[in-house]
Formats: sequence, structure tokens, C-alpha cells
Amino acid sequence: MAFIELQNATKKWAGAVGIDNVSLSIAKGSFVVLLGPSGCGKSTTLRIIAGLEQPDQGRVLIDGRDVTGVPPSKRGISMVFQSYALFPHLNVAENIVFGLKVRGVGRAERDERLETALARTGLKGYELRKPAQLSGGQRQRVALARAIIADHPICLMDEPLSNLDAKLRHSVRQEIRSLQRQLDMTVIYVTHDQTEAMAMADVVVLMKDGKIEQAGSPASLYEEPATAFSASFVGTPPMTLLPASGVPEALLPQPPQAAAKENLILGIRPESIRVTAGSANGLQGTVQNAEFMGAETFLYAGTAAGPLIARLPGRVSRAPGERISLEWDRGDAVLFDKTSGRRLESNSGNAGQKRAVTA
Repeated sequence: MAFIELQNATKKWAGAVGIDNVSLSIAKGSFVVLLGPSGCGKSTTLRIIAGLEQPDQGRVLIDGRDVTGVPPSKRGISMVFQSYALFPHLNVAENIVFGLKVRGVGRAERDERLETALARTGLKGYELRKPAQLSGGQRQRVALARAIIADHPICLMDEPLSNLDAKLRHSVRQEIRSLQRQLDMTVIYVTHDQTEAMAMADVVVLMKDGKIEQAGSPASLYEEPATAFSASFVGTPPMTLLPASGVPEALLPQPPQAAAKENLILGIRPESIRVTAGSANGLQGTVQNAEFMGAETFLYAGTAAGPLIARLPGRVSRAPGERISLEWDRGDAVLFDKTSGRRLESNSGNAGQKRAVTA
């Protein structure tokens, strides 16, 4: 049974669609990431679940109870925001226990919960510091401690790491995931960063234009993209998309019957591409740039079909302007319908045998 359900929720502002007929089921204890570009509806979805916005139509259920008209304070949720939302005049301990004081929790219980929250977030010794005396990562830990101390079964997080530098984001996201598992909380986490989504989520819900584009495990979104948008949004670097009409026949999966090449888009992941000096069966290209990343090299090439990126192991030295041939196993490629963007089942090849996970 779903712990949190969003049923056919729609929200509009002055005719503009925030979300459009969105349904979502979330299991208890899971870590669900709402992913997508700015304006796709992910924060609106989170705010409707929180009760900060009311849907124009649809319902929100938590543990089988309809909470659509219930205020946020009565929904049993904690929230962690991008801005941390700390009181500058209160110290760390006072910020963490503030909600408990408002709710009238006794001093002894507050102190006990505070000690637990401080220990779990690595903040022991910082109790008397003001927010201005903390680093960005420490402020985020205070916000997390405040969510932990509330002892709610659900925690909603809206872009909580976007104010941190890359190194801190990496460490804090590991801490968030570890805490979620320790506390067995149900977490719904909003981000536009697909690296965060892939690293943290049990389930990724990819959104576009107010609708769910695809939902599933990080692996399923990467390996079995349901649409060209999913393929291009998930992955670093993303899947290369080329018009099938510009790709040699030897590199194309067998398209479904009656599907003209002119109506198809071919998708290929960068790590599936091989580079050779020359091959009659390959896609001919010219090196534009090579980025050595340590364990791998990203090779950028221009072809008659369009630009692509090859992800090659180790250090690869290729000079700009060098002519190369690009190849891949046709079973590693996927086909999308040019008009709808939906992935097509192929009559041959491994990729064509996979079933996309859709919402």
C-alpha cells in the first residue's frame, strides 16, 4: 500500500499550468527524487504534498488519510529548504529545538532529542554558535537536525544543496541518505541536478511541462529511457541523439515495420561509442575537442548527422581536426519516434528488448 499518494492533481495560476493531472504513489521508507528543469512542476508537486499549496483538483493521501484540506502542521511532515530558514539571533541548539518549544514539548524531552539530533548530524560542540558563525554545510546540518528532532515520518526537501559548493554537496548528500536510512524516513527530494538524483534516489520521478515524463529506479531511467527527453536529461554526458537518416545502416537497430528512417531518432550512450582511425561501416567524424578527466576521456566529435560525445577509458590523445570513425554495437542503440519522442521497440538488438519504465 502506498504511504503517500497524489491522485490526479492539477494546479494552475492565471491559466499557466503548474502541474497537470499528476498521480504519484510513494512507498513508506523510500527516497523519492522529483527531477527536472526549472518550471517543470517539481516544486509545485512538493508544495501540494506539504499543504503549502492547494490543488485545483485531485487529492493528497498520507497513510490512507485524505489530507487535501489539512494544514501543513497537521500532516506529520518536516521540511528542509534551499535557504536553510534559520533564525539568525538564535544559536544552533535554539534553532534545532524551536519547533519543539512551540509545540509545548517538555524540557527534558527536548534536551534528549537535541542530543540525538546533534550526534547524528555531527554538530556536537557547535550548540552555542550562531548561524553567521557556521559554514554553509554546517547550516544545512542544522536544518537537517531540526527535521530529525521533529520525529516526523516524512521529510520534504526542496533543492537543499543548491547553495553549497561541489565538494560539500557530495558529502552532505551522503549524510542525508545515511540519515534517511537510519531513521527510516520517507523522503521526497526536489532537484534539477540529475547527478544528485542518480546518487540518492530509490525512485526518480522525471518531470517535464507539469507532467511525469518517466518514473523508476535510477538504473531504469539511464538504461531504459522511455522518451528522448529522458535520454537527454539523465546521464553525464547525456545520451547522444541523432537523426536515424544520417546514421549508417550497420549502426542502426532494426526499426519496427513501416517506420521510415526519416521519422526516427537514434540514441546512443557515450560509453557505447568506439573510435577508430577509419571504417567503412562507421559514422565519419572530425575531432573537435578532448577532455581528459583522469579515469576517462570525453571526446567531442562533429559528424554529418550531428555532434556527439564518446566516453573513452583512460587517456586518449586526439588532435582537433583529426578524422575518425565512430562505431557502436547496434544492440546498444535505441530508437525514438521523431514526433512523439517516445521510444520504439526494435525488432533486433538488446536495447530494443528492454521495456521502458513509465509513470
